[in-house]
Formats: sequence, structure tokens, C-alpha cells
Amino acid sequence: MRCAAVAVVAGAMAVSLAACGSAKESDGGSSKSAGSEKKGDAIKVGLLLPENQTARYEKFDRPLIEKKIAELTNNKGKVVYANAKQDATLQSQQVETMITNKVDVLILDAVDAAAIKSSVQKAKDAGIPVVAYDRLAQGPIDAYTSFDNVTVGKTQGEALLKALGDKAKSGKIVMMNGSSTDPNAAQFKQGAHEVLDGKVNIGKEYDTKEWKPENANSNMEGAISALGKKNIVGVYSANDGMAGGIITALKAAGIKVPVTGQDAELAGVQRIVAGEQYMSVYKPYAPEADAAAEMAVALAQGKSLDSIAKDKVDSPTTKNVPSILVAVTSLTQDNIQDTVVKDGVYTVADICTAQYKKACDKLGLK
Repeated sequence: MRCAAVAVVAGAMAVSLAACGSAKESDGGSSKSAGSEKKGDAIKVGLLLPENQTARYEKFDRPLIEKKIAELTNNKGKVVYANAKQDATLQSQQVETMITNKVDVLILDAVDAAAIKSSVQKAKDAGIPVVAYDRLAQGPIDAYTSFDNVTVGKTQGEALLKALGDKAKSGKIVMMNGSSTDPNAAQFKQGAHEVLDGKVNIGKEYDTKEWKPENANSNMEGAISALGKKNIVGVYSANDGMAGGIITALKAAGIKVPVTGQDAELAGVQRIVAGEQYMSVYKPYAPEADAAAEMAVALAQGKSLDSIAKDKVDSPTTKNVPSILVAVTSLTQDNIQDTVVKDGVYTVADICTAQYKKACDKLGLK
């Protein structure tokens, strides 16, 4: 799955994600796990994912990471998995359980990047290195992999401007950002604003609690009521799940405008085919998952990350974290065949169900 995706790790894309950390945690980018002994392939990897509402985590991230760890350890490595279901307190408890179970390394996708800081410190104190996955958790993490999140936001903003054309300032746009507890959401928003500010009129802007589609739907209904349905010309949505809730509200009000997205979820791709959603950001999960697995296995085995992680990023607490950043692609009707279909994420049959067959035929998806 996605094995054809190009794992572009661009040094030029390495962005400093925050300013200096404290002296105590100023160099979390240790290349080896603290005090770890050299281990063989029989390692235990703790995998903590943040939620199960977004399709990617159970459909892509978990199986891809498990598969890569098996490959790297000759099927001797064990993955211990837990999903926090968007509950930061539960995730902290899950870290404690992983420490009790004496995992050799943690791969952590934080529900709340700041709230997890003390748990990361506890893992570090127990000699368990932590790989921050997809979201840059605070605390003394040892490695990080994600996408260039500011570039994701810029990609969304540029696509929205293209869709709006000369109508960009003819009305108002609504910005539906992600959760305020997710540092990625702030970076998506930053990138989008860098592109959109001064070129559109932002009528309403929201940070959407827990990234939930139903919250985006409620926010969109509020925006329509406040701005008037004739005055809305486009919507910046930070991901596909929220785009679904937004489009439901737009349809109910009889509004059809360009809407962005992210993650190339199947439902999002189908909405793009149908012309309901303008674009998504295709993030090839295989190279991200592979990077996390490679760094985790190396750390668990007490090996250096120097040959694996070529980039460095800073969190609010930790400087110079060894990192791998993966490139993204703007997904529209024009390149569905050459991205998610070509890379084996979805088959044409997956996308072109009876409801979408006519639209697929029109696009030449067969």
C-alpha cells in the first residue's frame, strides 16, 4: 500500500517549528536511547495513536508501521498498540502502561502535544526513547517524523485561490482550522494565512474542537447565519473529515463553493470526483510510517539516527530533534489517477461506486 509513493525527504523543507527549549530539555535529539543496551530484533515497540474517527490511523498508519517493524526485525519485533480515542488523559495513562510493560521504544502521536509533555519525560526517565509521530509532542523526544505542515497549509491556500480565481475578493471565505490542541493545526493555519492574507476577505474563522466533523458542521452553520449565504465564496477546511461536515451544512443552505481538505480520505476523494469538494492534500503515509518504524527500531537497538534522520526541528521544549519530513501533493480531479490510484491507496472500484460512476466516467477513471 502506497509503496509507490515517493518518500521525498527535503532538507529545504525542514522548518524550525518553535523557538528555543529550556536548558534542561534543550537537546532532546539524542541519537541513541539513553542508557540503552544493544538489543537484537526481539524488541517491543509501543504504538500510541490519537484517535479512531479519522480513517487514516486504523486504515493506514497502524498496519503500515506494524508491517515495517516486522520487516526490520525479521518478524521478531512486537508492537503493543493503544488508541487514545481523542482523550489526552487516557493517552497519558497509556504511556504509563507502556512504561510498566517495559517497551523498548515508543511511537507517539499525541492527542494534546503540550499535555503529554510530563508523560514523555516519564518515558525518558525510564530509559524509553520516544519517536513523535505526525505531531510534534513536547518533552524530551528523541526523533520526529511528519509532513512539512506549513507547506500543507500553503498548498491548501494556493488551491483555494486557484479555485476562486477573480472571485477571490468578491465575498467572504470561512476558515475552518483544526484543533487548538494539535500543533500541526497551528502550522496548517500559519501556511494558509501566509498565502491567503490580503488576497481574500476572511469572514469567519474557527479552531475546530477535536477536529470533529460535527463541530465543523455546527461552525459552518453559524458562519452561514452570520455572513449570509450569498456572501460566502469559499471555505478553507483543514482536513477531509471536517470538509464533509462543512459541505453538509453548505448543501442544506443551497451553497456551492470551493472547499479544501487534507488526508485524501476515500469519502473526500469521492467528493472531489463529484465536484462537491475542490481538493485534498495527499500525504503518502507509507514513507511517514516507514520513517517512524526505522527510527524506533534503531533507537530500541541503541543505534545512531545519523544515517536515517537528515533534518532537525525544534519543539517548544526540545531543540535539534532528528527528523524526517515527507513531501505532499495537492489532490484534485486532475491527478486522482496519478496519485492515490497509482500508489495503490484506493482502486478505481473503491472510488467509483454506483453513486459516483457517472462522475468517474466523465473524469476517465476506469
